[in-house]
Amino acid sequence: MTLTLDANIDEAGLERLVTAFYARVRKDAELGPIFNDAVHDWPEHLATLSAFWSSVMLTSGRYKGNPMMAHLKHRSRITPELFDRWLALWARTTTEMMPPPAAAALQAKAQRIAESLKLALFFRFREPPQPDTPEI
Repeated sequence: MTLTLDANIDEAGLERLVTAFYARVRKDAELGPIFNDAVHDWPEHLATLSAFWSSVMLTSGRYKGNPMMAHLKHRSRITPELFDRWLALWARTTTEMMPPPAAAALQAKAQRIAESLKLALFFRFREPPQPDTPEI
């Protein structure tokens, strides 16, 4: 069964996109070392990422992981600027490989996901000052 989003995005297209995109990520001077150190089985990881994008864009429910936990494991090597680099590479790849409406939808979704991950990884809530409690 092939799930589609108004015929612009389907499972096969997402798999091609994910494969091409992460081939670029692996070669990127800044992103490559982080991903290549973190991923030990690229075919398995690409299948997981394809399932993720299928779940996000086609509501297929194929992805069963936790993206936040996956990123938290590598927090010491991730910076907010790397998200921008990832997003720029994603925009270039989606623009080249997908019809314009599909590329725009994929880029918008990636932007929202990146913002959510950045907030969770780098934004720290500050404890409000505690009022002085009188001794009784």
